[in-house]
Formats: sequence, C-alpha cells, structure tokens
Amino acid sequence: MTLITFAQVIARYVFNYSFVWALELTTFLFGGLIFFGISYGVRVGAHIGVDVVVRLLSERVARRVALVAAVLCLVYAGIVFVGSWIYVGKMYDIGILAQDMPIPQWVPKLVVPLGFAMLLVRFAEVLWRIASGRQSSLLGDEVQDALKHRADGPDEETAR
Repeated sequence: MTLITFAQVIARYVFNYSFVWALELTTFLFGGLIFFGISYGVRVGAHIGVDVVVRLLSERVARRVALVAAVLCLVYAGIVFVGSWIYVGKMYDIGILAQDMPIPQWVPKLVVPLGFAMLLVRFAEVLWRIASGRQSSLLGDEVQDALKHRADGPDEETAR
C-alpha cells in the first residue's frame, strides 16, 4: 500500500501522470489489512477493552462473564459473516466490475466474509480456552504486556 501510494504521489507531482487504479487498489488492500487484522488481534490478545468492572468481580464470576462475552462475540461474527456472504453473493450475481480496475467487485469484497470466518475461528478458540480454564478473560492485559516489554527492553542506565 505504501509503495503504491508513494509511486502515485511521485507520478502525479513529478511526472504529471496518475495511475487511475492506485486509489482503488490501495483501498482494497487496506480493507484486507483490516479484516485479516481483526482476527489476528484476537489471536494475540491485542484488542483493547474496558474491563474495570470485570476486574472487580471474583475470578469465578469474571470467567463466566468472559464466557458470555465470547459467545456474544461468536454470535456477532456469525451474523456479519452470513450477511457479508449474502452481500458478496449478490455482487457475484450482479457481475459489476470495480470502478477503476477490470475485476469483478465481488473479488475484493470477498475479504469481508473471509475475515469474519477467521474471526469466528479465533473466537471459538478463545471460548474453548476460557471454558477449559486455560484463559481467564476475553481481553489481553495491557498492563502486563507493558511491563513485559519494559522488562525486555534496555533499562535507562544502559540506554545512555
């Protein structure tokens, strides 16, 4: 995406030429980055959330809340997966091309149901880990991650 955008800027301002397809391709690539990144964020526990109230609960109750949250996330991802699959199917049936590229619109939009299918798998993994007791919450622990990165990096004395 960066290279395409950089080439577009150079072509436009240096050579007074523009790649017609550059913005559309960058938009499609960014969409892919987002929809694949959502499931990756669940995999590594990188999504942020407000868990102030959950931290006040006992561990047993917090685990049950995490189970309910994981089930709700599965339901949400399932609804969006089904809706996006229907949408892509309609785009396939209609057969229109992308505006600036000679490809059918359903091809780049296929990233939405694929991304949410991966998200379904990731939330199912999280649900399984919570139910089996290997994980206690749906969210990652930002404080613990920050302390880990602080411990991994050079301390202030050696950095100087």
